Amino acid sequence: MSIQDIYDAVVEFSIDKVVAKVNAEIANKTEVSEILRNGLIAAMDEVGQRYSEGEFFVPEMLMAAKAMKAGLEVLKPLLSQGDSDKKGTIVIGTVKGDLHDIGKNLVAMMMEGAGFEVYDLGVDVDTEKFLATAKEKNADVICMSALLTTTMPSMEVTVKAIREQGLSYKTMVGGAPVSEDFAKKIGADGWSTDAPGAVETARKLTAK
Repeated sequence: MSIQDIYDAVVEFSIDKVVAKVNAEIANKTEVSEILRNGLIAAMDEVGQRYSEGEFFVPEMLMAAKAMKAGLEVLKPLLSQGDSDKKGTIVIGTVKGDLHDIGKNLVAMMMEGAGFEVYDLGVDVDTEKFLATAKEKNADVICMSALLTTTMPSMEVTVKAIREQGLSYKTMVGGAPVSEDFAKKIGADGWSTDAPGAVETARKLTAK
């Protein structure tokens, strides 16, 4: 029994095994931060690497993320008791007028797996909801997703509102039609083509 077993179970997409191994490590009095960092987070980093190398695709990433999330649910009551090794707070949602959420869901799960506290607002989220939640949760980054080109202007509205109100939230945008040029044009702080890249960008934006 070891942290490696948790890591392997995530990479093998085994929800039952992840839950059992995490519970076993808790029973063994293993540090919660070690289970999180070396078991769950390290495994999702490996999954992201395999995706980048073309060994895994979106379905595999989703299965691994669900397995990781199951382990995270076991740890959550313990994480709230002490040092959770939290990397930062993310508010994420699909923008106003857009109901697509597969990519957004994957990014949210991988962000959680990387140690971020994530508040997922779902789909069809307007600027007011993004900003109100970011304020309520003391967020570091607002992440916006869009799959329709017709909804991409909503991203610019939110970025502009943050700037005009003098708020300090970092912004990230993503989705199939969203490009790096578009992100720069609207003044977003970060952009990525995929979920592993989004995690890396968030890590850079929240680095203390």
